[in-house]
Amino acid sequence: MSANRPVIEIQDLTRVYRMGGSEVHALDGISLRVEPGEFLAVMGPSGSGKSTFMNIVGCLDRPTAGRYILEGTDVSGLDRDERAEIRNDKIGFVFQNFNLLARTSALENVELPLLYSKKSSLTDDEVEKKARHCLDRCGLADRWDHTPAQLSGGQQQRVAIARSLVNDPAILLADEPTGNLDSRTSEEVMAIFQALNEEGKTVVLITHEPDIAQFARRTVMFKDGKIVSDTPVATRRIAERRPS
Repeated sequence: MSANRPVIEIQDLTRVYRMGGSEVHALDGISLRVEPGEFLAVMGPSGSGKSTFMNIVGCLDRPTAGRYILEGTDVSGLDRDERAEIRNDKIGFVFQNFNLLARTSALENVELPLLYSKKSSLTDDEVEKKARHCLDRCGLADRWDHTPAQLSGGQQQRVAIARSLVNDPAILLADEPTGNLDSRTSEEVMAIFQALNEEGKTVVLITHEPDIAQFARRTVMFKDGKIVSDTPVATRRIAERRPS
């Protein structure tokens, strides 16, 4: 990647939903750059456009107009299958509800993106080794054979973070990742994101919680489909904790 090329570049992006006879402008001509290694928090009230922004950045939806360039590739007009391939190869998702397969182990959950990647040429042993490394990075080396039901909420989210890392994506896209966690566990999870960011990983965090947004380095505020502020933040830092 060129040192001067952003990971994410959004130009005059618009997303219009048609509901009955009316139009809803969920995004109204926004422009934004996210450079390699940034930690961006996206905030805004309900209906502000932040969820639509997340869906487009995550290649779950495409814009009505404007451009979205991910690592130099214009993905704005890609069809569903092409977006799915981009998602699996370039975006690591972490969701509020963890989205783990209930009857499979932590290791198997982490391995899944590699198994679905068309570009992966790893052997079964190499897939397992890479998944174990990601679990270890998230403090779960001794929980690899546990199913989600055998893990706490914080541990499940750590599995989800490990899964998001396994394909070495261009960005980690975290949608309210602490929404189902208590305050202490939320700090533990955010410490992992900070550590990953300090290692060079680009992180985009969607949150409505100001305390969680303070773990990022930059905050973008949405309102009525527009970006109303884009500011660096006084980052809150804590030591990374291992799960109890």
